Parts: sequence; C-alpha cells; structure tokens
Amino acid sequence: MTRKVGVIGLGHVGTAIANYLLVTGAVDELVLVDTNELKVNAEATDFEDAAANLNWHSKVVVNDFAALADADVVVSSVGAISLQNDDAKHDRFVELKFTSQAAKEVGTHLKEVGFNGVLVSITNPCDVITALYQRFTGLPTDQVIGTGTLLDSARMKKAVGQALDIDPRSVTGYNLGEHGNSQFTAWSQVRALGHSLPELAETEGLDLDELAEVSRAGGYTVFHGKHYTNYGVASAAVRLINVILNDANAELPVSNWNEKYQTYLSYPAVVGNNGVVQQLKLNLTDEEEQQLAQSANYIKTRFDDVYAKLTAND
Repeated sequence: MTRKVGVIGLGHVGTAIANYLLVTGAVDELVLVDTNELKVNAEATDFEDAAANLNWHSKVVVNDFAALADADVVVSSVGAISLQNDDAKHDRFVELKFTSQAAKEVGTHLKEVGFNGVLVSITNPCDVITALYQRFTGLPTDQVIGTGTLLDSARMKKAVGQALDIDPRSVTGYNLGEHGNSQFTAWSQVRALGHSLPELAETEGLDLDELAEVSRAGGYTVFHGKHYTNYGVASAAVRLINVILNDANAELPVSNWNEKYQTYLSYPAVVGNNGVVQQLKLNLTDEEEQQLAQSANYIKTRFDDVYAKLTAND
C-alpha cells in the first residue's frame, strides 16, 4: 500500500514536516499545497534535488488538491505567524481571523475532492481550527485530530528532565486542555524516577508552578529568538503522522473531540490508522478537573463565535 501524505501550507513548519517525512522515508508520495506557487515549487525542487542522496524514493506532487482524495493523512500547517510579532499577550488567537477563513476554504476543498483519510491540524489556534476543519470537511470527529498539547507535553518533559538531570523520554505525563494560554500541566499524572512529580517536588525541591510555566510559554521563548517555531511542532506532527500510517495504537495527548465538553481539546487518546481509537479516562484531581472544564469552555466559546461568523451568509 502506498503511504500518501499531504501537507497544506509550506511555511516554516510545513516545510520542516515535509523534510522529516522525505528524509526518514516515511512516505511513498507527498503532496505539497500552498497558495504561494513560487514558494511551493521552489521547496519541491529543493526536495527533488536531495533525492539522489537519500536512502528512500518518494514522489513529490505540487498543488494538486485532487491528489489528496486518496491520501492517508492530510496535514494543515497553514498559518500567519507574523501576526504574533506585536502580540504582547502571546495569544495564538491573534491568527484566528486569517486561519479560520483558511480552514473553511481548505476544509471545503477537501470535502469536494472526497478526502476520507485522517486530517491532522497544526494551524493555530489549534483546538478551534481543528473543530472548524471537522465541520467544513464533514469528516467523523475521530478522523480529525489536532497536534494540541503533544508539543506542550514534550516541553513539560524537557523542563522536568532538565530539573532532574534525566532524559525527557524518562518523564511521563501530560499537559491538558487548550494548546494555548488556558492549558495546564496535570501534575497528578506526571511521573519520573519511579515517583509522582508532587512527591519529587518535595524531596528534590522542585517548583511545579515554575515548571508548568516553562511548559506553557516555551514556544514564545523560541519565537522571541527567531520569530517563528518549527522543529518542535514539526516533530510532534511527524510523530502523530507515523502513528497513523503505522496503525500504532499509541497513546498521545492530542486535540480530539470530547463528548463531555462538546469541544475539541487535548486529552490523551489512543490513535491508529483511522484516527482516534479510544479516549482515556484519567483520574484527575478536583482542581485539575476544574482547570480542564475552564479550558474547554474557553475553547468552545471561541469556536461558537467564529463558526457563527463564518457561516452567517451561507
């Protein structure tokens, strides 16, 4: 079976994703789509120039929406990161006016060509845009997933790993809720060195509030240095893509539909080649349940508002 992935939006993140997929031989066919034809054609040519020095063969297709019809995965990395340059609040919602319209247009095109694979959204604000893609593609909720706090959870693991001088892969646990300012680290679920983090905080003198803030604001540390982020979120997206392509049934904290709160938000789910297989049930503390509810309400309120505007004249 041909492993076919589409990447829509060839900015810093989309290009990094495409490069990862080609260099690692994860795909047999890669479809690149962008409104900037000079940019997307230049990236495709650059990838083709690299082909003779790679260990795998992959076909690259440019700006052909119809070619996405039988794709296993389509990734939305459409964005307008420059809008965040003057945002002192570090709020991903500054991109919403641009990205919500893009989600409507792209989602409608995917529906028109009959795409029925798994849609992975990186586009900010991630949870609201993921929900918009589900509405405009008409795909089942299980087949539309956002990278969500898969990246934020990795940042938390990095922060904890550095504090304890261990590899971040030795830390387990999650950031939950919005991929944004209302997210939180569920410390009741985080473990390292055979202990829960609240236990280690006492014995190792860790400041959990400080570690949580590093996790939440980590992207802006990168942004202030180079005015965009790409490798961290691209690696999260590629991990999710590979889980889907390989039907791995892996547990990941991604943005997925939550029946209880009637919204997309990040909560651990088992993911396979058809998208979400099942959602976990965490034993959160009362405070964490309240934080999750608050984050969910924030996401849902913002979605309801923008969806109403986008469909007002339909």
